[in-house]
Amino acid sequence: MPQKNTLKDYDADAYYHVFARGVNKRKIFIDDKDYEYFTSLFNRYLSGKAIPSLAGGLYPDFSSNLSLISYCLMPNHFHLFIHQNEIEEGLPKFMSSLMTSYSKYFNKKYKRVGSLFESRYKGKRIIEDSHFTHISRYIHMNPRSWLRYEYSSLKYIFSNNCPNWLKPGMLREEFRDFDEYIGFLKEYSANKELLAEIKHELADM
Repeated sequence: MPQKNTLKDYDADAYYHVFARGVNKRKIFIDDKDYEYFTSLFNRYLSGKAIPSLAGGLYPDFSSNLSLISYCLMPNHFHLFIHQNEIEEGLPKFMSSLMTSYSKYFNKKYKRVGSLFESRYKGKRIIEDSHFTHISRYIHMNPRSWLRYEYSSLKYIFSNNCPNWLKPGMLREEFRDFDEYIGFLKEYSANKELLAEIKHELADM
């Protein structure tokens, strides 16, 4: 029986909510350096720059294949909101590179062996345009103290210091400024019916 939320088919010009969780729900981020290393992998694979690898070649660049719209890194899982631009398997190749690189780093640092994640990754394609901003809200409000949480893209959405590997343009087009977007997030509890409506597009944890 196929695993729930397992992505098998990919389309060009399509949006995906993707997540992965630690095996047995164990932590995949132990300290600040782990979060920092993971976000450095966004730069490695999505910056559009030619970055030399330790093997002597160049790391693959997926910036022409997909765009990272928002993200949140939690102690034992992470969420990504991704737009796949082209149908050259950009998303599965990116996710494989991201998760393999981080697993190697984590296992070496903590002197462990075996799988770090419980599966390759899971996710859902988002079909309705009206759901896009609500997916970003779900992702950004994952942490209990979401407004002050350090390891999400929330602080970058309307910032002049937004890294070039993050592409929140869709959200900037929908809201006048950061305050309006924060107000939208705070309406979360008042929109439980909509959350129920889009639940099938949220990768179940």
